[in-house]
Amino acid sequence: MVSIRSRKGGGLVTLGTVVGLVAVLGLTLFGTGAANNAVASYDVSSWLWSNDKGEVARVNGVTGKVDTRTKITDAQGHTMQVTQSDRFVILRDLNTGKISVLDLTSLTLGATTQATPGLGVTVAVHDDVAFIVDTVQGQVRQLDPATLLPVGETVTFPPGISGGTFDDTGRLWLLVPSEGTVVAVKPAPAKKPSGGSGGQGGGLPADPTKVKTVSVAEPNHDLALSILDTGVAVLDKTATTLTTLRGEALKKVPLRLTGNGAMPQRTVGGDVPVTVVDDRHVYVVNGDAVSDFTVPGESPKLQPCVAWSGRFYCADDSTGTVYVLDATGKPLDAIQIKAGGKPLEIEVREDRMFINAPGGSTARVVDAKHHVQVVDKYNNDVVGGDAPPVPPPPPPAKPPVGPPGAPARVTATPGNASARVTWTAAPANGSAVTKYVVEGDGKQHEVGASQRALDLTGLTNGQSYKFTVYAVNAKGNGPKKAANPVTPTSQVPDAPVSVAATANPDGTVTVTWPAANGQGHKIVKYTITTVSGDESKTFESAQPTFKVPAGELPYGTQVAFRVASINDIGASSGQSPLSPSVVPFAKPGAPGGLTVRAVTTKRGTIVAAWRAAEDNGAPITGYQATVNGVKQDLGTALSKEFGGFGDNERVTLQIKAVNKAGGGAAANGAASTLAAPTMRVDTANSRAALQSITVAFTATDGGGAPAKCRLDVAGVGAVENACAGSLTMGGLWPNTAYNYTVTVTNAANMTANATGSLSTPVYRGTVVCGDTSYCGHGAPNGGIWVYRTATQNGSSVGDVYAPDSYTAICQTNGSSVNAKPWGGKQTAVWIKINFKGENYIPYAWFDLPNGTGPLKQC
Repeated sequence: MVSIRSRKGGGLVTLGTVVGLVAVLGLTLFGTGAANNAVASYDVSSWLWSNDKGEVARVNGVTGKVDTRTKITDAQGHTMQVTQSDRFVILRDLNTGKISVLDLTSLTLGATTQATPGLGVTVAVHDDVAFIVDTVQGQVRQLDPATLLPVGETVTFPPGISGGTFDDTGRLWLLVPSEGTVVAVKPAPAKKPSGGSGGQGGGLPADPTKVKTVSVAEPNHDLALSILDTGVAVLDKTATTLTTLRGEALKKVPLRLTGNGAMPQRTVGGDVPVTVVDDRHVYVVNGDAVSDFTVPGESPKLQPCVAWSGRFYCADDSTGTVYVLDATGKPLDAIQIKAGGKPLEIEVREDRMFINAPGGSTARVVDAKHHVQVVDKYNNDVVGGDAPPVPPPPPPAKPPVGPPGAPARVTATPGNASARVTWTAAPANGSAVTKYVVEGDGKQHEVGASQRALDLTGLTNGQSYKFTVYAVNAKGNGPKKAANPVTPTSQVPDAPVSVAATANPDGTVTVTWPAANGQGHKIVKYTITTVSGDESKTFESAQPTFKVPAGELPYGTQVAFRVASINDIGASSGQSPLSPSVVPFAKPGAPGGLTVRAVTTKRGTIVAAWRAAEDNGAPITGYQATVNGVKQDLGTALSKEFGGFGDNERVTLQIKAVNKAGGGAAANGAASTLAAPTMRVDTANSRAALQSITVAFTATDGGGAPAKCRLDVAGVGAVENACAGSLTMGGLWPNTAYNYTVTVTNAANMTANATGSLSTPVYRGTVVCGDTSYCGHGAPNGGIWVYRTATQNGSSVGDVYAPDSYTAICQTNGSSVNAKPWGGKQTAVWIKINFKGENYIPYAWFDLPNGTGPLKQC
């Protein structure tokens, strides 16, 4: 069982350089808001982001339910990175660079500040301390997390650092790959509340300080950092060695990795997993012991596996699957999450693991016994519903695997007792390059796979050197590529004194610098080298300016530049000072998952919904729609209704995202508005009964489901129900013609109707006589007498005989007649029949098959 330590330190969040404090960001809080509840429940809770809602929600790790939600203004569809301690949640919007602070003791907002968008700077928080780390410029600045104001002086490092994560003792750890070191920074004491004793006085240091520097690798190796329960682990990707530092104990364990390794930001317990993402292979280091296993699946988007309570959790972003494996690497039940096309986030806090899908509506909470709870972060209550999730791409065809190829170009430039060797990336040939090896001065220099240049010093001026570069992967060494011969010389030019860079809307970056002093020689060209968290690149220019082509640098990632001068004898200066960082950007990508459909409740209206477009380095300011050729500007919402069209009109739609570079690629869709409903009476299947009519029909709703159908019968009333093919009106009279109208009304209140007429059948009865001597043919008094009125005292119009049948018209009450002795009834009811016109017969002498119920009153 992996031991779980109390997690007070905050996680890592990518952050742009802070440029100034601005007004508090508009936020809305929902749910519980008591400060004591916030503090009491936080230790087993975590704040999780939802892209589609633009909300951060606090999830209770015990119940697996959201108890507080905070909506971030103008952040719907954005990528938000969240870092948290027991007091503060710091949110950073990657799309806009905006940062905001939520104080958990009061659930009120602290400061908000504007920073550079994109990747390249990180922020970390622990208890009452926060740091902003500019990895490109090598600057580390402590902040007050409540105000985001600086605390003390900036701690400086060489450009191109990485890491920036707190351990449980409150030290911030960073990697300096150019020096091959890991460094711990101790924060200045947090500011005491006013009126307290001490403050930052009393002899306590007012500035953050470097308190430990440990050499863990050769300079210029590619490194990765993971914070342990006690200490840190550093993976030297170039030398495939894992170094652990616990207290003063330094242990190095060689690994036989099959590619570039990766580690999670934090590692809980004694097992330290190193994941080779390309082939989904995991190496587990515990002390000197190394075991390994393979994660199921074939996707190239596997995240580094996380150790948790004796198991390993490995998130696959392409399928939304978190693979779970036991301590031996045996696969267990995987966790499936609808990820919505965004990377999953895994964090262990206290005795819970939180798995968030920022692009989806759910998350998962896993306790120390590996029980999984599903978290419903929000309901589907937005107009148009959720855009469909991104379907996982088919697994790419696996290329043939072998040693890497040679770099396409290797160039050497001499300096004063030095040389600079640059090269382009070597083909990986199916197995990621793990390092490059430079030879030619009698030594073997290994550098990380992301390096594209190496400065070699200690050379002899006047002596010729010929350098070679080859790449290495898990399958072996690639072929060597030779550079041009060079001879170091003291006749070198000066480097440019400064460098400036500007990111342009077309995706290019313009780099400029003042012409350098050639020191007696003509400068014929300049070399420009990038410094960023991504792989380094080198360009050349004959003029003191260069435009980096669009797509050469990753959008949304900060980059800085250094420039060296080369004179007419091929000698190079040293590197210029580092330029300020810029963020390359271009027009946005196309919105994803566009769906267009008719609004079932509105006539002439369609609704469109889509996923946020990739902003390509600049925040999306809105969306632009072209509807049937007419453009209109939209806000930043991810759905929109468009109305005012005709019935069953085909509406074509283009949606583009807009940022400061302009409108991006379009997503296209089309839909037809609701058609007019139709109603047709099915006369062949319509029918009438003695007291009812049933009208059969065929109705369509035009797409506006659900529809209702109504039968109106003239002079009677109406019935309404679902449009199931027929409607029946009861309570009618026999032998009567009824005019009707049947109407369909859809959900948009659009109608259609049809009319017709149905007649109920006649109601016939038979004469009753049980004694023919009294009332049959030849009887002294004849048959049963029929009268003009409902009384035997009136005048007779004639007599009828059993079992003659006559149409019954209506009923009424008259004089009582007792016909029981002769097979009839005793009753005062009289029936009007069709006999010599319409005349009355005593009901006592008349039999109706359904009684008098179907007859109306006369």
